[in-house]
Amino acid sequence: MTSAAFFDLDRTLMAGSSGLHWARAARKSGLVSRRKMAQYAWRNVKFRLRGSTDEETDAVRAEVASMLKGVRVRDLQRLAPSVLAGVLPRLYPQMLAVAYEHQDAGRPVYIVTAASQDLAAVIAQIVGFDGALGARYEVVDGVYTGQDAGIFTYRDGKPLAMHELADAEGIDLAQSWAYSDSESDLPMLRVVGHPVAVNPDPELARIAREEGWEVLRFEQLGRRLKAGGAVVAAALVGTAGGAAGRSRAARRAVPVPVVPPTRTAAVAGSVAKAAARTRRPRSGAPR
Repeated sequence: MTSAAFFDLDRTLMAGSSGLHWARAARKSGLVSRRKMAQYAWRNVKFRLRGSTDEETDAVRAEVASMLKGVRVRDLQRLAPSVLAGVLPRLYPQMLAVAYEHQDAGRPVYIVTAASQDLAAVIAQIVGFDGALGARYEVVDGVYTGQDAGIFTYRDGKPLAMHELADAEGIDLAQSWAYSDSESDLPMLRVVGHPVAVNPDPELARIAREEGWEVLRFEQLGRRLKAGGAVVAAALVGTAGGAAGRSRAARRAVPVPVVPPTRTAAVAGSVAKAAARTRRPRSGAPR
């Protein structure tokens, strides 16, 4: 068995909320109303200030599922370039450096997030991660039904999804790492042998102190990551191809497959330059 490293997305790998960038792109395309956009913006402000409650997160997932009802998968996939334009500049180069240390030591690395599986998988592929675990929504004949599908990867759902992946890939969670900023991810942090708190909220900071967990703190973002058009296009073509093949089924969930991507020179080069200008924290990732 092998060890692995699991990274929360919002406020851990990136500053702020990935969902807000998705909402902005959906608003510009006409998929989200101005009122819905205002609600997303308000939730994002609260999220940045104090994190999200279970009730708020459940409400967001239900709202997203309802909003997607009747939307074609291909139309949502076409938002990816706009979403990535907002997300990539918000990634912490320090955390990408930590993830790459794990990979260089032979450990696969995964994003684990309550954001959509589609979005998480595209981000994972662009930055050279080995896969992603995210929220899934039901699709029938290439169209979203408005219903949830599969494990909701939030709070207790994250370790459930991690166990499924571990069983499939031969990963020893007791020898693995997990990184998160929020108390809501305690189940994810406790299921591995090496939990690490990243820019922790007050409650997680308290627990990390009491349990002697490693804590990473930083706020500086690096220079805008430059993902070339060919890189983004390659990721989207792979995503679209997988979804199109599965959409022919009568009724099934349509996750983006977890596939080992190739680390792109464009992104890796930008990350390396940004990380070199920023004093890196202790990674907790011994070789």
